Amino acid sequence: MNLRPIGRPLRFHGIPTICVVSLACFFAAASTKPLQEPETFPQIESIVDQAIGAHEIPGAVVLVGHDGRVIYRRAFGWRSLEPRIEPMTTDTIFDLASLTKVVATTTSVMRLVERGQIRLDDPVMRYIPEFGTNGKQYITVRDLLTHHSGLAPDIDLNRIPNDYRAALQVAFDEKPLIPPGARFIYSDTNFIVLGALVGRVSGMSLDRYAKTHIFVPLGMTHTRFLPPASWVPKIAPTQYDEVGVMLRGVVHDPRARRMGGIAGHAGLFSTADDLAKFAQALLNGHGVLSRKTIEMMTKPQQPPTSTALRGFGWDIDSPLSSNRGELFPIGSFGHTGWTGTSLWIDPITNSYVIILSNSVHPNGTGNAVALRSKIATTVSAYLPLTRSEERKLRLRSITGYNETNPSIRNVQPRTDVVETGLDMLEAQDFSTDIFRSNKAKRIGILTSTGNADSEGHSTIDVLAHAPGVALKAVFFISPFGNRSTLQNPTTSNAQPAETDIHVFALQCGNATDVLPLDIFEKLDALIVDLQDSGTTTHSCLKVVGSFLQRAASAGIDMLVLDRPNPINGSIVQGPSTTVALDDGSEDQYSIPIRHGMTIGEIAQLLNSELRIGAKLSVIPMRGWTRSDWFDSTSLMWTDPSADIRNLLEAMLYSGMSLLEGSNVSIGRGTGMPFQLVGAPWINAREFTSFLNARRIDGVRFIATKFTPSSELYAGQECSGVDIVVLDRNALDAPELALEVASALRQLYPAEFEIGPNAALMIPTAVRSSMPASASPMRITNDWQISINQFDEVRKRYLLYK
Repeated sequence: MNLRPIGRPLRFHGIPTICVVSLACFFAAASTKPLQEPETFPQIESIVDQAIGAHEIPGAVVLVGHDGRVIYRRAFGWRSLEPRIEPMTTDTIFDLASLTKVVATTTSVMRLVERGQIRLDDPVMRYIPEFGTNGKQYITVRDLLTHHSGLAPDIDLNRIPNDYRAALQVAFDEKPLIPPGARFIYSDTNFIVLGALVGRVSGMSLDRYAKTHIFVPLGMTHTRFLPPASWVPKIAPTQYDEVGVMLRGVVHDPRARRMGGIAGHAGLFSTADDLAKFAQALLNGHGVLSRKTIEMMTKPQQPPTSTALRGFGWDIDSPLSSNRGELFPIGSFGHTGWTGTSLWIDPITNSYVIILSNSVHPNGTGNAVALRSKIATTVSAYLPLTRSEERKLRLRSITGYNETNPSIRNVQPRTDVVETGLDMLEAQDFSTDIFRSNKAKRIGILTSTGNADSEGHSTIDVLAHAPGVALKAVFFISPFGNRSTLQNPTTSNAQPAETDIHVFALQCGNATDVLPLDIFEKLDALIVDLQDSGTTTHSCLKVVGSFLQRAASAGIDMLVLDRPNPINGSIVQGPSTTVALDDGSEDQYSIPIRHGMTIGEIAQLLNSELRIGAKLSVIPMRGWTRSDWFDSTSLMWTDPSADIRNLLEAMLYSGMSLLEGSNVSIGRGTGMPFQLVGAPWINAREFTSFLNARRIDGVRFIATKFTPSSELYAGQECSGVDIVVLDRNALDAPELALEVASALRQLYPAEFEIGPNAALMIPTAVRSSMPASASPMRITNDWQISINQFDEVRKRYLLYK
């Protein structure tokens, strides 16, 4: 049969007048920017025509909205091919399939969240106690909404009875395939449970709640579960059921059908016009949810290390988001349905694309995946998608959730190199006030082993020969302990330095209380060039804070020459540790262990947030972006400390340092610090099997034995694991450390100890939770609260994109 589109394109200048109040609500915030409506949209028509001709779909309704108006709306092909042929019309009612998840279930859940009736990070069993069986006690509402619960994609149909309550109990009894939070698994079961959650919390069934609080307020008069018989002539049939009856007005999904047609994952019917009202309400930021709730719901909310970007219910960028096309930005969101339905919404360009088809009709062999992608790409290419500053800010805030993800997708081989703050100071011919005074400024330098410019000239030599300064002090941090001798450079005025330069060798980790107080009063400026490890547990941050305080007390300038964060400046992870001043005051600031900042950015934050008030300036780098790991910079590696001698060690240190103070070796005293975990009382094979079964993102474990030459268990053979990093962007190192500690607590409760000196490294909340075998994921969710609070402050001090 040669199927051809029928009818003429219909121009549609607005949503049908259902309710004047609702209409005003929809368009109050919409832009009035004019856009010439096409009489036809040849590209769309050609794409749909080809899909019909190839028997991918029998027909479709395509609707496009932009800047508050429907600019394209047309029906193509046939609504029904069997048992009789019927033409498609624009008011055809479709089985939305999985669009039910976002239109009905997610919106209902988020409305309950908005009203304080549900908390996203609560375990689901708090609201549905019988759900907390078979290892599901730590699955949260967030896990279900983002498809990170670990539950299987669906329930064995043979186990689903023809009874709603009995079917729910089967869902509640399911056992996770993997631990919650470990990996993205798109699961209908998640939303079956969420649909039940709406009922438990609200006291209303999902269909009644959605009708009362979503469909009626938005004027969605042809949207509901269990459509009445009067709607059937306008409903697009799907396919024959198990006994050979064509499904029409009865939900296509067999599990939803056995649940009586009302389920959180499928069962909703609607039209393109009604979905346009829903999409416009989300774009306007009001209607049934507040603007803040909509923004939260449609930003990435999955675990930060996950490569599938998911909001609450909504798809942002995952293997399932083909309906985004090639050109809509990452800040947009949408969903699809198995029957051939699709909705994509882009707040950045104030647009949406609705494609409704019954591709499964009549025998389930059709496929609308390519059609969705082609139409979305065509629409986004056609529209004048000029982005306002407000929308650009939204895009930045969305991609900034985990900046490495979009960077990975768009990365090109680097042809440039990074220039450090020291390189930039030289390139600018030392054009700062410190070096451009009539009288030579007396300077001190705070630096560490190996710091040099791109030509290999040490920081001390470069600054000692800089114009307009006289080097008077070197504060030298050695990661390898006290260094008693240092070859003194010559100052720029050719005066011998041996009797003129004070050299202070500070052991890594020592505070500055060993320094004479008057040394800073003999200086006009302090220049800092340090390589940080990217973590708060490394002494670098503490030293910078102390020197800021000394510079402020002495009233001298402090100039920081910036260097890269070796483990990139995008990701913030882990529990917060407290940074306090050396003066005994109560001023302190909490910073997550992996802070995602450069040394220059951290200095600015400490100076301002701790109200130190030093005369601070920073020479930024050139060519560095926040998603750059150190191996993207072409710079020479500088050891931040004795046991951080390469990028792998820096990466693992950001988490495994949390185990300092416990009675397990983390590889200190071996050639593989932070990569090894062991003790004489550990069974290596048992420990390895347990950890690998946890499916921790980005790592695997190999059973091993090792003997430290120093530190804990020096000279004793330890059994344990070798941590193999498979994907550094997926690895959450602090969470890894907590997983290791939790495994040790469960496997070796009599042997594993967290000593009293570990208070800094393993926060009290973590240590108190672990005896109860609390889920590591549950504890790390608590960390996210302080991470979010810190990130709002952090943004004010970032120097790089």
